[in-house]
Order: sequence, then structure tokens, then C-alpha cells
Amino acid sequence: MTKLIRFQEYKALAYRLFLAYLFYSLARLFFFIYNYKLLKVQSISEYLALNYHGLVFDTSAILYINIFFILFSIIPFGINTKKGYQTFLKTIYFTFNFIGFAVNFIDFIYYKFTYSRSTSAVMDIINNESNASSLFIRFISTYWHVYLLFFLSFIIWFFLYNKVKVTEQKNDRLIPYFSYSLVYFILFGILVVAGLRGGDLKKSTRPVNNVDASRHVRLPQHADIVLNTTFSIIRTWNTNSFKKIYLVSQHDIQTYIKPIKQYHNNPLTKPNIVLIITESLGREYCGAFNKDYKIENYKSYTPFLDELAQNSLIFTNAYANGCKSIHGMSSVLAGIPSFQDAFTSSPYPNQKIQSLVSTLKELDYDTSFFHGAANGSMGFLGFGNILGFDHYYGRTEFNDDSEYDGSWGIWDEPFMQFMRKELNQKQKPFFSTIFTVSSHEPFIPPAKYSNTFPKGNVPMHQVVGYTDFAFRKFFETAKKEPWFKNTIFIITADHCNQVYYPFYNQVINRQAVPILFYKPDGSLKGVNADFAQQIDIYPTILDMIGYQKPFRSWGRSLLSEKDIKPFAFNFNGNQYQFMQGNYICTFDGNNITGIFAKNDYSLEKNLLGKLPENEIKGHMISAKAFLQDYMQRIMDRKMYVN
Repeated sequence: MTKLIRFQEYKALAYRLFLAYLFYSLARLFFFIYNYKLLKVQSISEYLALNYHGLVFDTSAILYINIFFILFSIIPFGINTKKGYQTFLKTIYFTFNFIGFAVNFIDFIYYKFTYSRSTSAVMDIINNESNASSLFIRFISTYWHVYLLFFLSFIIWFFLYNKVKVTEQKNDRLIPYFSYSLVYFILFGILVVAGLRGGDLKKSTRPVNNVDASRHVRLPQHADIVLNTTFSIIRTWNTNSFKKIYLVSQHDIQTYIKPIKQYHNNPLTKPNIVLIITESLGREYCGAFNKDYKIENYKSYTPFLDELAQNSLIFTNAYANGCKSIHGMSSVLAGIPSFQDAFTSSPYPNQKIQSLVSTLKELDYDTSFFHGAANGSMGFLGFGNILGFDHYYGRTEFNDDSEYDGSWGIWDEPFMQFMRKELNQKQKPFFSTIFTVSSHEPFIPPAKYSNTFPKGNVPMHQVVGYTDFAFRKFFETAKKEPWFKNTIFIITADHCNQVYYPFYNQVINRQAVPILFYKPDGSLKGVNADFAQQIDIYPTILDMIGYQKPFRSWGRSLLSEKDIKPFAFNFNGNQYQFMQGNYICTFDGNNITGIFAKNDYSLEKNLLGKLPENEIKGHMISAKAFLQDYMQRIMDRKMYVN
């Protein structure tokens, strides 16, 4: 019968696409199981609802991945049912679906470090690793269960694909064959376009995007269950999240953010400055920063930093302005946070950038950057050159691979001693930054210290103990050097890592980091519980040493700023978070999406529409003003004040 022309082909096509839906739902379930403590789903029904909303994003991802398979399945070549052609279709199907399905498994592990679905930015990380192949081999050894799960799932998928076969048929009636094929081709085309866009063909509606995953969720992190990694990577591929917005006036920007700072609080001095950006040192691990949080059965893994904190100025409510190492570098050194995309991976980093490096070089500081990994790892060398460091010291300059950890770089203890020796040779004053490497996956200290540090409750605890020990050894030797007494030391982290205590599993606290300022003469002491952030370090140092000129900074001096109240601004998942005073304001880039009490770290009770407008007006304007000026200055290349 005419109506049955090509019926078995279309039935097979539908079945094969159904398998993709089935295994994407399975990948979502695995993702949830691996990260259930972070995702906080209350019931099976809530999970099923999230999975249902995820079908929109699964549809788009599956159609993107299978577009060639669909096209070659429905175009009427007349040989579509032949065995050779069906083998050709199977090859296309599994080649593309192998890749599309595999990327979802990345986030089974990686989500614990980034707290969001991976985007195309993950390629920047891979491209900046000179030892990517060796890391891949080690990941297979460490996370073998993820690889096993993937290949078992894919083998089952392959087996099920073969359960529905297309038998060869002759097409004697060519006119009906091509006529009906044309009709179905048009019908499939409409459905595919609608599916790619998220189910809507209206010109006035943009295609579905990552931010749309937050439309039907109770908690912000539930959007990551709704999404799939395939979609997240595809929709961010070759895109640029840097777009100018016009939401507030210039007067509002000057009032609430004041991006051009100038301080006259201290006379100009030129102390040496050592800035330590510690790999993955979440605030959770540091006892001195947790005394007031009343965490049950709390244990610290940083005995030296806890001692140092007694004679330092510490900020116990500080946050990272990004979630990756390169984000930390730009935030701390140049006061440039990273949100959806890293500033360093955008089209705009190659411009004149005012930073700690440029301002201190104006004062004749010798500037240097130390990182024990392979030179160029993480993109640090490239961005360091943009900032203008005089010297870069990496694994190459260390020149002794007997101290190589086998994964990332030189162990922290010997590399920090290498830095000390190099600083002994520097002209004074000097500004030196070190980015440590050892407190990181695979969470293994040097063999000689295998039983020295507490194992703790998660693997990260042991290597935090080792890095803290490296700090102790560095300060013990550095205090004997003539430059030590005239040096300001700052210790912070790039981002957080493994979480043990539920308090730090909450959305806001996933980016909580320590900030510590230490002067050997004891003139900087105290505990400050106001909001603080990485981008505040840059203006604080300039205020501290008496830098008198105007400079560009979205942060504020933590010592004397009176015009701008303490705040923190970062990005989590699919939305911005602005914290100030008694409230946390969430923002999607155009509209305010929530107002929460400052202690509602899980963002569970949205107070938007329930508070007097004058009480939260400043928060809403500040969030918009920050992002507007951030986008405009970066895109207009106005990152420097002459």
C-alpha cells in the first residue's frame, strides 16, 4: 500500500532516536547519583519532574548530534534499505553519539569542582595543558569506574540498536516513493528545526539556552540536572557571552560601583609584596576562618595558617570571583572576575590592562610570577605576559624533575624554597606572585610524607595539610632573609575543591575562600566578617602602600573604603550572585530573579516581591551596574586609567 512506503525506515529512525533519549536520561541519572549531595533533590517525584523538563534540552542536543544521521536516513536515495547503506548510517550514528554521550560523563566528576555543567570553555583548559595526554591516562586510572560505566552503557546501546533492523526493499513505484519522501522530508525538517530551538518556531522567541534550564526549578543547582553537558557545550561553542547591556545610568554606576578608584589614606611606601594564590584552598579547610560558623565536629587541616592568622588581618566571609584557576589569576592580580566565560578566553584579553603588575611597575617594582607546572600551563604564561610581569618561573626554570609530582608540576615545598632563593636575588622592592599546585587531584603528597598529614574525611584534606606544611617551611626560612621584615604577605585561593561539611555544600559557600594579610611587624591584625572577594585584593594593596593615582577596579579596599559597602559578586550555574548587607541578589543578566537573606546560603526562600523596595533597591541597581560597566569597559577596551 502507498501509505506504507518507507514505513520501516521511519520506524527504525524513530526507534534509534528514542534510544538516544533513553541513554541521555540514563546519563542524567548517573550524573545525579555521582553528585546527589550537591544537587539536593528532595524526592523521586522532584527528580522525575526535573528529568521531564530536561527533555527539551535533550531533544536539542540529540538533534544537533544526529543531524547528519537524520538527513541521510530520510533523503530518498533509492538504496536506503540496502545493507551497505544501513551500515553507513550506523557508522554515522555511533560516531557522533559516542562523542555526544561521552561528554556527559565528564561532569560526573568535574561538577564537584565547578558546580556547573561544562561548557565549551573546557576546551580552553585542555588546550592550555601541555601534558594533557598524561593527565588523560591518569584520569583513566583514577576514575576507572566512570569509564567502565560509559563503555558498558554504550555497549548496551549498540546491542539495542541492532534489535530493530531494516530489510532491503525494491522501489518500483518511483513517483509515489519520491512524492511521499518529499512530504516526510518537509515534515521532519519542521520538527527538527522546532526541536533544535527548544520546541518553538516563533521568530520572536530565541532558541533555548542554558539559562532557560532555571525556569522550572526550586533550587539554582537543579538547573544542572535539567541540562545535559552535550547541549551546554554545543550552545556555548564559538559564542561570546560578552555583550553590552544598558540597564542603569552612568550616575548609578559611579554611585554604586565606582569603577575608578583613588586613595589618599596612606603615604607612599614601597614594601616588598608576596602574593600567594593557593590551588583549591577552600575556606572550609582553614580553622581560623571557621570559628564563628558553629560547624558540628569541625576539624582544621591548616595548622600553620591557623597560627599565622593569629597575627594577621583575615576576612572570614570572602568569596572567589570565578571557579577555575585562570579565573583566580585575573581576579586577584587584575581585579577582573570571570562569569559565564573566562575573561582570558574571550576576544578581549589582548588589551592594555591596569593591574597590580602595571601599577607596581610604575613604582619601580621588580615583578615576577611563579608556577611550578609546565611553562604555559593553565594559560598563566600568556596572561602573565599581557599583564607585563618582568619574570616568569615555571617547571623549566626550576630545572629539577626529581621534584616533579608526576601529574601537575613541582611539589609546593621545594618550589616555594626555589622562589625564596630567587627573591634573594631581586632588586628591591619586588612584587612576586606564586600559584601553588600540590593541593589538587590526584590528592597525593610526596612519598616521604605519605603518613605525615591527617587523611581526613575527603582526599583533599591530606594534600591541604601538605601545602600548609610547605607554607610553614617557606616562612621559617624566609624570615631569616633581610627582605622579610619589609614585606607584605597575602594568602588566598583560586577556587574551592572537595567539600565535606554540609555548610559548605550550600550554593553560596561553594565559592568561599580565605583572604589573609600578614605583616611581620604585627601592624595588621584582626578578624573581619564583612563580605569580601578576590577582586578586593588589588585595590587593598594599592591603598595599603599609598598608591596615589586613579586606577580601574571593580573591587574595593578592604581597609578604608567608605563609599562602597562590602559586597561580593560572582556567577554560579546560570545566574549572577550579588551579596551585600543583609541580602543576596540573583540576576540573570537582564532581570533580578531572586532576593534571599544573607544567611540563606542554599537560596531556598526567595523574598523577591515580599520586601519593601527601598530595602533592596540598592542591591538590584548594584548588580546591574556592576555587570553593565564590566561588559562595557572590557568590550570598549577601557581597562586602564591614564
